Amino acid sequence: MQGGTPTPDGQVADAVKDNWVDRRAPAWSRPYLRLSRADRPIGTWLLLIPCWWGLALAILWDQSPRWEDLWIFVACAAGSWLMRGAGCTWNDITDRNFDGQVERTRSRPIPSGQVTVKGAVIWMGLQALISFAILLSFNQATVAMGILALFPVAIYPFAKRFTWWPQVFLGLAFNWGAMLAWVAHTGTLNWPAVVLYLAGIAWTLFYDTIYAHQDTEDDALIGVKSTARLFGTDTPMWLRRFIVATVSLMALAVIMAVQPNGSVLALVLALVGPWAMGWHMTWQLRAFDAENGDRLLQLFRLNRDTGLIPLIFFAAALFA
Repeated sequence: MQGGTPTPDGQVADAVKDNWVDRRAPAWSRPYLRLSRADRPIGTWLLLIPCWWGLALAILWDQSPRWEDLWIFVACAAGSWLMRGAGCTWNDITDRNFDGQVERTRSRPIPSGQVTVKGAVIWMGLQALISFAILLSFNQATVAMGILALFPVAIYPFAKRFTWWPQVFLGLAFNWGAMLAWVAHTGTLNWPAVVLYLAGIAWTLFYDTIYAHQDTEDDALIGVKSTARLFGTDTPMWLRRFIVATVSLMALAVIMAVQPNGSVLALVLALVGPWAMGWHMTWQLRAFDAENGDRLLQLFRLNRDTGLIPLIFFAAALFA
């Protein structure tokens, strides 16, 4: 497949090569799984990782690990996969006219004719309902948090029509799990979770600005806004600012969460997390090339590892 034109078997232009959807999924299910980005798992990781951050810091906050935390851990993974799929389906429904005009996205299931809008709506509803069933297994405060999360999810696809900062709205939606998982463990929302949420938004601004540089020419032609277009040649300077914001806010969240009840060793270990994450982001900045589409996609996908780095140190702090 070249240039985003769909092949006879319907593969999508920016999907991971030889992914499980294209190789193993039943033929009838492939268009719907592609609509959910199941062939591009990075989005699920980017939605899931803040949930695991929030859970880890919540356990460090009250020093009270429970068996039900294992369910929160697993349920966040399942819910992230489902809600990422529902969110992507909603995004493609609202963007169906734009996607057909962008080289990278015209091979997606709706603009390429693999899935009808009606079929996409039904598929979105099914994913959302299953996700809601999982949400109901949590406490009432978490259920309320999950329902509130629908607002940034619903608004995000329209953000690029009215603001140069649609990545902020993506950050609001994608990092909500940091607060939701915290509340699932503690039963209440506390300031460390809010600060961690802000750190996640700064991280999203970093990685999605890199991602958006793939489409700047097409976006300019069709009038779609993004931080990539807004920053232009100043993007490296802004990426550096997002690194500083991510590391500083996450470090503050760690201090607020661990210092009251945790040991000095736990605090030190947990603080290594944002520091190491910052170095990984700095490495990406050094490799950034706005004119190299393959490099941009590669750097964007590397953010799974970026987000997992602090989680490793949070987990170590749990045993300190």
